[in-house]
Amino acid sequence: MNVTLTINGEQHILTIEPRVTLLDALREYLGLVGSKKGCDHGQCGACTVLIDDQRVYSCLALAAMQEGKEIVTIEGLATGDTLHPVQEAFINNDGFQCGYCTPGQICASVALLEEVKRGCVSAVTPDLHSPPQLAELSEAEIKERLSGNLCRCSAYNGIVAAVQQVIGQKPPSPVAAVMVSESGNN
Repeated sequence: MNVTLTINGEQHILTIEPRVTLLDALREYLGLVGSKKGCDHGQCGACTVLIDDQRVYSCLALAAMQEGKEIVTIEGLATGDTLHPVQEAFINNDGFQCGYCTPGQICASVALLEEVKRGCVSAVTPDLHSPPQLAELSEAEIKERLSGNLCRCSAYNGIVAAVQQVIGQKPPSPVAAVMVSESGNN
């Protein structure tokens, strides 16, 4: 079957089988390998992309069902040589280690920001009638909203700090605090 997909602002016409996932179409048919195949079951978030400004696990989405939608992958977030603010914040805060989950984490973080701007609540929002604003987003809110994206290297502190930087909060220092006793009686 022929399908026309709009990915990162460009239209692509693909001839695929109906059961081809969006992730496989991106990676195998278009060479957009930023989205990673982690679990291939929608459990890790490494394949997260944005479809019509919503985060989607591309391993669970059929490519044929994405016609007429705007798909943005990690490759489409930057504008030329200018990184998206979330990409820049991930670099500034060491929001990655091996980097495998990073594209999905960044796409999920971009979606998180847009969800908060739209007034979406999360499972930890204290008052469902008063959704949080970006400037007041708590660490618990950030963690909950990113809980669908796993990082096997445990770079979570850097990931949360990157989101905090983008929303104008001062991220905690990545340097561990060491408590030293002057008396020497430890």
